[in-house]
Amino acid sequence: MKDETRSFYVRAVRDAVTHVVANLDRALDLERLARKAALSPLHFHRIFRGMVGETPLELHRRLRLERAAGQLRGSNTAVTTIAFSAGYDSHEAFTRAFRTFYGCSPSEFRQSRELEQTDCGRPRQTEIAAKSGIHFAGDGAAEVPFQFIQGGTNMDVNIKQMKALRVAVVHHVGAYSRISEAFGRLGDLAGRASLLDAKPTMLALYHDDPETTPESELRSDAGIVVPENATLPAGLAERRLPAGRYACTMHIGPYEQLGDTWSRLMGQWLTGSAERLAESPSFEIYLNTPADVPKAELRTELYMPLAPTTG
Repeated sequence: MKDETRSFYVRAVRDAVTHVVANLDRALDLERLARKAALSPLHFHRIFRGMVGETPLELHRRLRLERAAGQLRGSNTAVTTIAFSAGYDSHEAFTRAFRTFYGCSPSEFRQSRELEQTDCGRPRQTEIAAKSGIHFAGDGAAEVPFQFIQGGTNMDVNIKQMKALRVAVVHHVGAYSRISEAFGRLGDLAGRASLLDAKPTMLALYHDDPETTPESELRSDAGIVVPENATLPAGLAERRLPAGRYACTMHIGPYEQLGDTWSRLMGQWLTGSAERLAESPSFEIYLNTPADVPKAELRTELYMPLAPTTG
């Protein structure tokens, strides 16, 4: 069962990588990739990043830059033409991105060809460091040799049987980094309704994949767990989290690093286990807040829904 589960995720991610490599001249349809993998866009994003070390869009952009670097070294094609081929709208945008990865401008990179003709010249490297070992090696490559990132199986993960939860939430639309605004509104509304007196569990749900959804349209919920008999005031909506099996791990540290832990949990631990994802949402439970402790001591539990066991 464990091998079958890993094979499912390995095949889905390998197929996606092959699609990315074969379509460098096209915009990525990330939702289509997720559907083909039979996963939600958000779950697919986290699994792919955990297994490959970068998101599909980051991989696509990096391979385009590696191809552009090869064109600069091996041809006299105009830099602007190469920039457009790499997916950039302007010479300036291409130059900024290129300099970030190669430490020089495209023109400087091209000029370095003259130095390579000397006895001590060392060719400039076109490959950008990547944990997966996936690099541009010519258009139309059918097989993509690479290795999946390992190590997530060493995570401290507990499988819990959770009861159904009734959650009072404030909806947030916009950058996930600004969900604190929704928590502020939640605290005000819940406090005036005496829903904070018993120090309820505080959690958040994130519904969209940042790579496939514009930042201004990202949906998330700031919430607290409330009793069944609690009356919710105007401004608070109700969400139900289903009972079931969940994989739980602890993230200790800044919220900005939560994405890395999610990627390890879903892209490494899950794919190395015998478990499969369930369709219910994942969520985070906050055991303390920045008002209580320094960022390095923040403790956040990550809950990932698992399919029921068979047999």
